[in-house]
Amino acid sequence: MATSIESSASPAPVSRPAIEKKSVSFQNILLGAAIQTFEVSTLGQPFEVVKTHMAANRGDSIATSLKKTYARGGIAGFYQGLIPWAWIEASTKGGVLLFTSSEVDYRARVAGFSHGWAGLFGGVVGGVAQAYTTMGFCTFMKTVEVTRHKSPDTNASTWRIAYDVFQREGIRGLNRGVSAVALRQMTNWGSRFGIARVTESVFRGKDSSRKLTTAERLASSAVGGALACWNQPLEVIRVEMQSQAKAADRPANLNLFSTARYIYQKSGFLGFYRGVTPRIGLSVYLTVCMVFGGDSIKAYFNDKQKQRA
Repeated sequence: MATSIESSASPAPVSRPAIEKKSVSFQNILLGAAIQTFEVSTLGQPFEVVKTHMAANRGDSIATSLKKTYARGGIAGFYQGLIPWAWIEASTKGGVLLFTSSEVDYRARVAGFSHGWAGLFGGVVGGVAQAYTTMGFCTFMKTVEVTRHKSPDTNASTWRIAYDVFQREGIRGLNRGVSAVALRQMTNWGSRFGIARVTESVFRGKDSSRKLTTAERLASSAVGGALACWNQPLEVIRVEMQSQAKAADRPANLNLFSTARYIYQKSGFLGFYRGVTPRIGLSVYLTVCMVFGGDSIKAYFNDKQKQRA
């Protein structure tokens, strides 16, 4: 009797698309720094100044903040702290963010994480790297520039105030508020990249390999930037810690918790969200520049390298 042998065909393995690492060369890092410098030199710094003014002067509306900023120096008043502090910060943190986030994003995807989670991890690590390598001193100096008219010596220059702080507190004083900056940047870029990537996945639908249109990529970046402003309390705490305002009831040695308590006592819960509207504008513009612009630049150089290969 012939024995019939049934061969059960095993299902073909599901082929996953190859994970491609976007090229991040030294030239590309410089371009990342250039993107952020362009961003802060155009609409970025005016949003930053108004946002900082409202966070430091929590009783002022947007209209009042605009009037007071203009009264301090006309159109140039909206660019206080741009040169050199915002330029120094932008030219360094843009490169740090682009390099770090790209590397972590790639490693996370190789480890099996989804596009959204990989983007979130890349943004978190990139944001922390920004804060502790380039941003502490620069954010302090920018805030001094915007709030020094509230210091006891209104004629003191930014350099003089920085020198006095250094004399009293050393390097630690010049980096006051860096812990709040690190938390803000970690949640900022984790949210911006993560939400932007999730929004991209929503646009793609079931076809995860579909190339997004320019409008879809722009919309994803804008959504990521706007929704990332949920962490505005950290920004208000950071500004208060770095502000030059003096008040009898203001704690002398501010930390995250004492600053939060002081803000709540003075301005209530809504005080933590002063300046959120200009910050949404800043965040959308910044995220479009760095996520949409950064992805476009990395893809451009990746294509160039393939063509040369």
